[in-house]
Amino acid sequence: MAKRSLFKHSLITMICALFATNLFAQDPKNISGTLVDADGNNVVQTTILLLGEDGTEVQRTKTSKKRLGRGGGKFEFKKIMPGNYKLEAESGDAGINMSVEVGDDNIKLGDVALTSSASADSQAGESDTATSEGPGPNAPEFTPDPGKDYILNELSFEIKKMTAELKYLNEELENLKALSKMWVNPLAIYSKEIIMKNGSAVFGKVVYQDEESLKVETLVGYLIINRQDVVRIVDNVVTEEQAEYVPEQVRDSYTPPPMPKLAEPQYTSAERGGSRKYSANCVLVGNISEKKDAQGNIVFNGEIKNIGGRRSDFVKVDFVFRKNWSGETKTLTTFVRGGYHTFDSGITTDATLLPGATGAFELYVPHDFGSFIGYSYVIDWEEYE
Repeated sequence: MAKRSLFKHSLITMICALFATNLFAQDPKNISGTLVDADGNNVVQTTILLLGEDGTEVQRTKTSKKRLGRGGGKFEFKKIMPGNYKLEAESGDAGINMSVEVGDDNIKLGDVALTSSASADSQAGESDTATSEGPGPNAPEFTPDPGKDYILNELSFEIKKMTAELKYLNEELENLKALSKMWVNPLAIYSKEIIMKNGSAVFGKVVYQDEESLKVETLVGYLIINRQDVVRIVDNVVTEEQAEYVPEQVRDSYTPPPMPKLAEPQYTSAERGGSRKYSANCVLVGNISEKKDAQGNIVFNGEIKNIGGRRSDFVKVDFVFRKNWSGETKTLTTFVRGGYHTFDSGITTDATLLPGATGAFELYVPHDFGSFIGYSYVIDWEEYE
């Protein structure tokens, strides 16, 4: 009876030991290595596939990046069950195709070198031949195809050529988009808007000017403009306001409406003709400058000169703004900053211009005044004994 119990105990111990051995042998293992190129440099950020015997994907990973200019190219597959596998990877014209057998221990492949596609195909062909035919003396000898490398090089060259052409076309498209934006809104690159007497507007940059002409850089080249043909020059400051929206369907054929014909300067005070030989005569000196600040407020500046033979008092400039094409107008008035004069009544004014004197004026148009399509001005003054 004791012998029978001892035999049963020994049998159970052997079964447990065999089971433990099989269980330990079936533990998953890790596969690790470093991917390098033909020159021994680490290859980073390259996808590596682990395939089963039937060609199905088991795992995939990417080689590590370099840190502080060192390392990189390492890869690892974790928890791989024992069996036969293949590693595949591609980087440019090179790749790997190697077999890996996972057994009882972790697999450390060390440096795995990339080879050219032709070499990889040759190695794969040799491996398949060795597997099917065996390494015996009767195994057929592998003969490389000399035309395969030429075809691969030609295909690689064509791909690089098409990539360069695509990059060039993308750059040209971006340039065309930038030019289209400039034509829709020239003020995006030029801040000067020159209003002509014929109602047209020239957008550009004044590169030279004298008493007779202006040289302006525009989208179509350099223009020489006679100063007598210029009504006013607007100095636009880029603001956050959105440009006028033009539908894409009509953008190519869109042209801004012509500027309205501005009225000529008028003199409204009485008896300012040629009947009085020594009367006062106030005229505009130069042009009226127009500036817009970042808040959208507009400031008009200019100078008035008395070229007559008498003193002019309460010299002012009336601006008549045309609000829309329907004829709606608004008028704003500003007085000239001239000399002081006290009348017999005790009234004192600082808007007096003696013969030959010049005074500046400034008109502030707030943002809430609204938009306008043009304006005219009228110089007015009074004459007292």
